[in-house]
Amino acid sequence: MGLVRKILVWVLALCILIVPLLIAAQSPLLAWRQPVYIAAGFSGIIGLGLLFLQPLLAQGMLPMRSRREARDLHFWLGLGLIAAVLVHVAGLWITSPPDMIDALLFRAPTAFSYLGVIAMWAIFLAGGVMVLRKRVALSPIALRLIHRGLAVVIVATTIAHALLIEGTMGIISKWVLCLFASLALLKALFDIRRKQRF
Repeated sequence: MGLVRKILVWVLALCILIVPLLIAAQSPLLAWRQPVYIAAGFSGIIGLGLLFLQPLLAQGMLPMRSRREARDLHFWLGLGLIAAVLVHVAGLWITSPPDMIDALLFRAPTAFSYLGVIAMWAIFLAGGVMVLRKRVALSPIALRLIHRGLAVVIVATTIAHALLIEGTMGIISKWVLCLFASLALLKALFDIRRKQRF
């Protein structure tokens, strides 16, 4: 891949990540929100953006110096995703503990609450499996299958969670980011399937 093409790929990826944040930053809804709530919301947008990058990095589809470098970045951004979720949940807890308790206990009246909690636990489990992979008595193949299965759950529930929320994200930018996150995962799974056949 030529240098110009590599630059264009990264510019496109960064635009997909940054534009939704810029649009959300201009939302009139922010005027009535507490700083903690705003931080929680933006950490959710960042987390969704990281879900777009993660499959691409895992399968070496973004131009980097080596496949190892891409996988290392995948690992660290995975930890960043966990941190984003923790900030998201902590901020919402601070602003409305009863709502968060209802969500965590699956008593909330809104479907997006359940989906968000499922995504959260799947993210924690996926991260925990990879961090503790050397201590877990599972084969590398089993670990990869578990991680991929959890990735599907994470992306599906996070996208559904985001689309059901009417918040600061722009409608079009939210749909576009969700579309790219789903396409990135599908492309990664397709590539894995193709490599297994040959």
